[in-house]
Amino acid sequence: MPEVLNRIKIAKSFGLASQSYDISSRLQRYTGKNLMSLLPNRSDLTVVDLGSGTGFFTDILASKFQQTIGVDISAKMLSFAQENRSKEICWLEADAYYLPFQANTIDVIYSNLVIQWCDPLDDIIEEILRVLKPGGLFIFSTLLDGTLYELKSSWAQVDDEQHVIDFKTHADLKAIFAKASCKLLEQKTQDLVLEYQNVIHLARELKGLGANHVPKQQGKGLAGKDKWQRMTNCYQDFQEPSGIYPATYKVYSAIMVKLNA
Repeated sequence: MPEVLNRIKIAKSFGLASQSYDISSRLQRYTGKNLMSLLPNRSDLTVVDLGSGTGFFTDILASKFQQTIGVDISAKMLSFAQENRSKEICWLEADAYYLPFQANTIDVIYSNLVIQWCDPLDDIIEEILRVLKPGGLFIFSTLLDGTLYELKSSWAQVDDEQHVIDFKTHADLKAIFAKASCKLLEQKTQDLVLEYQNVIHLARELKGLGANHVPKQQGKGLAGKDKWQRMTNCYQDFQEPSGIYPATYKVYSAIMVKLNA
């Protein structure tokens, strides 16, 4: 049951970030806004925001579509969303591997920077295909291998532990979506570089997003002060002349359609 335990830990990590998430989510705001341009131009649809978090984009979806459902694994995130977002939205606490919908009932599933946390990803896609209607759309963004390479490289010079999650490669995603029952209509990859005042700023933003959970990390708590200092010294190799510390996010966005049976 390691996958289930890992999902429980992820839910806790994001739940702890429910109050800080919106002020730490520069990347999510950018990618989520870009996904909005991929949505179908009709209002008579049932739309699910998978991994709805604080409900920022669920709120926008609710203003566009007939029925909007926010789904998240974190009860604390859902509680925050329910208090702060449109009262027309239906909120459901659920694991993405076991969506609480009947087969062939959902028109669109929107998911912004969520599936990089899902392993095995194949099972998530199968579950999404189960609940989508034939012709239904999965509109999503995720992060690819190469994300946070500056941080990963800096830690690699300090120890052999895993400090950054393993992101899928483009080839990995291509293989997962090479199914007879679905087809990728559009896809785009771009590198987004965010700027930070220092490495602590980056670490705090990742923690504020609940994105500091590493499934395979050994031990508990932060690395010792000595290791942390050595890592930040290594990160200075990437520091820009202006003194800014960059962090690269390799963003993949796409539209998948469920083919008719």
